[in-house]
Amino acid sequence: MKLDKLAFPLMGLIILLLVAASVAEQFIGTEAVVRYFYAAPWTIALWALTVVCAICYIVRRKVWQQPFTFLLHFSFVVILAGAMVTHLFGEQGKAHLRLRSDTVAGYAVSDSRDSIAGISLPFQLRLADFHLEYYPGTQAPMDFVSDIELTEDDGNTCYGSVSMNHIFSYRNYRFYQSGFDSDRRGTTLSISHDPWGIGITYAGYALLLLSIIGFFFQRRTYFRTLLRGTEPADNTERHHRAALIALFVVCLPLSASASKTAPPTINEQTAKEFCNLYVYFGDRVCPMQTLAKDFTVKLYGKPTYKGLSCEQVLCGWLFYYDDWANEPCIKIKGKQTRHTLGIEGKYACLNDFVGSGKYKLENDIRRRDKNAIAADEKFQLISMVCTARMLKIYPISTTGQNGANLTWYSWSDQLPPDITHDDWQFVYRSMDYVFLCVARNANSEAQDALRKIRQWQRDHAGEAQLPTQTRFKAEKIFNSLSYTRPMAMACATIGLLLFVIFILLGDRQISRRWVIALSMLMLLAFGVLTFALGLRSIISGHVPLANGHETMQFLAWTAMLLTMIGSMLLSNYRLLMPAGWLVAGMTLMVSMMSESNPQITNLMPVLQSPLLTIHVAIIMIAYCLLAFIMLNSIVGLIADRRLSTVITKEGDNEQAANELPIVHVTSHMRLSLLMLYPAVFCLTIGIFIGAVWANISWGRYWGWDPKEVWALITMLVYSFPLHSRSIALFRRPAFFHVYMIAAFLTVLFTYFGVNFLLGGMHAYQ
Repeated sequence: MKLDKLAFPLMGLIILLLVAASVAEQFIGTEAVVRYFYAAPWTIALWALTVVCAICYIVRRKVWQQPFTFLLHFSFVVILAGAMVTHLFGEQGKAHLRLRSDTVAGYAVSDSRDSIAGISLPFQLRLADFHLEYYPGTQAPMDFVSDIELTEDDGNTCYGSVSMNHIFSYRNYRFYQSGFDSDRRGTTLSISHDPWGIGITYAGYALLLLSIIGFFFQRRTYFRTLLRGTEPADNTERHHRAALIALFVVCLPLSASASKTAPPTINEQTAKEFCNLYVYFGDRVCPMQTLAKDFTVKLYGKPTYKGLSCEQVLCGWLFYYDDWANEPCIKIKGKQTRHTLGIEGKYACLNDFVGSGKYKLENDIRRRDKNAIAADEKFQLISMVCTARMLKIYPISTTGQNGANLTWYSWSDQLPPDITHDDWQFVYRSMDYVFLCVARNANSEAQDALRKIRQWQRDHAGEAQLPTQTRFKAEKIFNSLSYTRPMAMACATIGLLLFVIFILLGDRQISRRWVIALSMLMLLAFGVLTFALGLRSIISGHVPLANGHETMQFLAWTAMLLTMIGSMLLSNYRLLMPAGWLVAGMTLMVSMMSESNPQITNLMPVLQSPLLTIHVAIIMIAYCLLAFIMLNSIVGLIADRRLSTVITKEGDNEQAANELPIVHVTSHMRLSLLMLYPAVFCLTIGIFIGAVWANISWGRYWGWDPKEVWALITMLVYSFPLHSRSIALFRRPAFFHVYMIAAFLTVLFTYFGVNFLLGGMHAYQ
């Protein structure tokens, strides 16, 4: 067998190796899997042989006749060469440095040059200072900063600062912030010495980006042939108004839930005043309304309860505890847990948790029953709210080792000893007065007292330590939006029904006017989602791409945007509309799978990089396009089930191979191929932007984390159909569609399977 024909089988073998290694890591550990799989000599030999065979393939196919295609393949050779240089000659290690209090300068001599994890340093390394920077008004760390001193043998000294996403370089040695000691008098730095490997790898990344951009402007490519290809022949347009009207009828609410008697609470205006207070919650300062919504959703599963707002629910538990303790409003999962609590339906009251003088869930929790643990968390949540331990609404400035700090207290907390008598009186008496007003039904007096507490908060915290009024109001508006569930259900329903109609009636049987109407409806949904994501961005101070919920919302937003753009540019491919609705609906449903939307939190220091937004956004665009391809292939498999003709005869004729006759490509296969090129390219760019980010943050651009491995697997799996001139099976529509449907499983596993089964530092919580 010629070497060039071995390239694809070897690539398939590498994919199997990566899959096996990612699974084996769960049993033998990360260090062992790196030693015996990823960095093993036989693995390196396999990669090297694959590169040799790929070069033979490039030569035999005369790929250099298409400069950007050649440059694209060559860039991967350069990237792998850089990885090999790093593996052979690069050095990595860690240095643990401590401040020493018995010196005037406060310096501590680190482990010297010959003892830092095997790296021989040509200088002495000392820690001059270490400090944490916090988000204003919180105890949430914003950055870790180490100030270091490097001293040469001749006495020359250099100073540098190392923090997350900010490396310090000196004589080809790169220092990265890795960790710090609990007493904050010591730091751990990662050290990398790789003068050649990083440069070669980055050159490969640059060539890759250049070649991808140039590819879309290059002539005589299969992609350009697809763009120039003959449009599918028009069939007689038939309008099926009744079926499409039924679509919207099904989407309308069928019935309204009957109202039920709610337990007592304070009136709505007083509840709003209470929830207009600032509170320290989730390591940030936010409206009490945020805590109220999170509390209500975690308990009941919805942001309202029997017509009461989340503000009234929180205040009901706080001011009318005895009544609410008998209210079955705590959602319980699992038959065993319900049986233990002695309840019939899905909801329990607080008093159901205790019986015969003991806590009923104690034994189930000891057995690590996940439903019992979840129920116990709700019980503890109510306890923290009703005893005010969670309601930290009083900001008090205290003096500690790091100077003045602002700490938030509740009226049930032990206050610091140096607090003034007036402040002590206000903290312990102000909420007592509010309780008294509520008991006397003096709502106006209670509201006045709550306004005075809010003013006290502003006076004692200061404007710089509180969220701006714009951010505060934006969060209150965001909390009032309960858009995810109804939008998810509507999008999924519309998409599913359109998908069924499309399969039954065909591409050309749906009226253009209905497509326009659906586009307008999608534009409305897109506007709502854009508004919500914009609010979330204002509140958090960063682009909302920091967790699984936010990335799923962004993926739905991307699906809608690409659908509307595609509907304008590819008007003959009306499958984009049902596919867009369905992808948006499914991703929104995934985003609401947890009991509540994740709290809006400050970014961890490592995530404070502009590369985060670019990396995640490009990956999400790729996933969205691949989801479209999967749905299109389902329809194509049904529509083209009788087609088994090979598009072009096998042969070595380069001219024939370069100009595959597009007339034989089915419309569904053509659409999938048109989307496949940008999808694979976006996925590739996203992976390598992530690698650059990792190198800046952790000192290495590839660490064989499960998410990284499966992203690479996905990219390799989807690269095979792009080589249909070499792999004849991909010229058969039926095989092509089946492969694209099965390939989407790698996308699902990369995003969900890794999170739930394999873990790793990239797993979303």
